[in-house]
Amino acid sequence: MKASNQLIVKIKEFEGLRLRAYRDSGGKPTIGYGHTLGVKMGQRITERQAEEMLEQDLWVAGRFPNTMKAIDTQGKYDAVVSFIFNLGVGNFKRSTLYRRILHHAPDRLIQAEFRRWVHSGGKVLPGLVKRREWEARRWVE
Repeated sequence: MKASNQLIVKIKEFEGLRLRAYRDSGGKPTIGYGHTLGVKMGQRITERQAEEMLEQDLWVAGRFPNTMKAIDTQGKYDAVVSFIFNLGVGNFKRSTLYRRILHHAPDRLIQAEFRRWVHSGGKVLPGLVKRREWEARRWVE
């Protein structure tokens, strides 16, 4: 599978477009639509470069879900790719969310796991609450 148009629109909405590097809520240098790899503070990009980075980042985030048999609908794929895009594949693989998906837990339990990941720096972030709610709903679409 690959990222749906719905996912791309939501990622852009959740991340916002920043053409100059900034520190995200976790302090990591970020640019474009949430791109972090190799970003240096003071760096600037064009909107076209941001689109290219997003396309590459979505491809990277989508590689692991494509290996999981339980990810068998576009909605499930989009939900997990959004999660990985935001938190990284390492955090996903260490999560209870991953284990629940792997063991085919009921959808309501998987949705509850998405909703747990709303903290950054010890605080609940409203943007993460919205994102996780979208992912939880997308999981069952």
